[in-house]
Amino acid sequence: MNLFEYIRAGSVAEAVAAGALPGTAYLAAGTNLLDLMKGGVAAPARLVDITRLPGLDGIAVAADGATHIGALVRNSALASHPHIAKTYPMVAEALLAGASAQLRNAATTAGNLMQRTRCPYFYDTASPCNKRRPGSGCQAVGGATRLHAVLGHSPHCIAVHASDLCVPLAALGAVVEIAGAGGTRTVPLGEFHRLPEDHPERETVLEPGDLVTGLILPAEAAAFAGHGRYLKVRDRTSYAFATVSAAAALTLDGDRIGAGRLALGGVAAKPWRVAEAEAVLAGAAPGADAFGRAADALLAGAAPSGPANAFKIELARRTVVRALTLAQAGTPARMPALPASPFARSAGALHA
Repeated sequence: MNLFEYIRAGSVAEAVAAGALPGTAYLAAGTNLLDLMKGGVAAPARLVDITRLPGLDGIAVAADGATHIGALVRNSALASHPHIAKTYPMVAEALLAGASAQLRNAATTAGNLMQRTRCPYFYDTASPCNKRRPGSGCQAVGGATRLHAVLGHSPHCIAVHASDLCVPLAALGAVVEIAGAGGTRTVPLGEFHRLPEDHPERETVLEPGDLVTGLILPAEAAAFAGHGRYLKVRDRTSYAFATVSAAAALTLDGDRIGAGRLALGGVAAKPWRVAEAEAVLAGAAPGADAFGRAADALLAGAAPSGPANAFKIELARRTVVRALTLAQAGTPARMPALPASPFARSAGALHA
């Protein structure tokens, strides 16, 4: 690991000022960053420790019903919070599927948004990688592509975003709070992560010094609490990253769907949400036909990024249909023994 400067910020303003210096990275739990540093993938000149910044570790419900989640809220605290589990159960289910208990006790909400891809070529410093060194090429293209992108990829990068949490957040219309040199602003989560296009190294809309200070889950997302599920398909049930995942949520009006929310994970450099897919669901009779048409709309334009991952398109379609079927049945009052797994059995009474 290279030598680096360490700064413990005492305020958000102090953190932003230090973070704007070239070669700076923010340090919270470090569950991803420190691994990258130890492997030589990342070599920041300085770390700005934000773990003691006041006011960033709480969960609060506003008067309008929106829920504010501080950037430093631990994944375990978020998953177990009674309001989150009841009002946004997809979020809790995704968190419980995302990592071991030890990691959930350390990892933070903002860190989950900011985690880097798990592409093996990105982690292998002997391999050309446009994310690691812009312009060097992408060795994943033409390589072992089984777990790589089938949506939104470019000739310069075919990596996928690894987060479980971001998938239901995107489906529910979460908003990211950002503090920067010009003040504070908000960005919809669906616009926060960038697709690779010609600049894979630009993974988010953050500018130098920008600091994620929290998330807002809108009040209207609570309407999906009774019929929302997160489904994760992975090579092993025990804490592997998603091959494909889906967040699906419905409101039901008699024998029709009132509204639907859908997002895919493990298929692109960002959670994949398409308005046309949700429009297919609105007013339709719930069932295999409507769910299949929504999945097709969500996957419109999907294409393999290599010969080994064509299967992911059909797998994603089936995962969406399965997730919607589970959502139609209702959200379990308590999480299944294997959260978000295709092998889980729903446990407990369903929400009314």
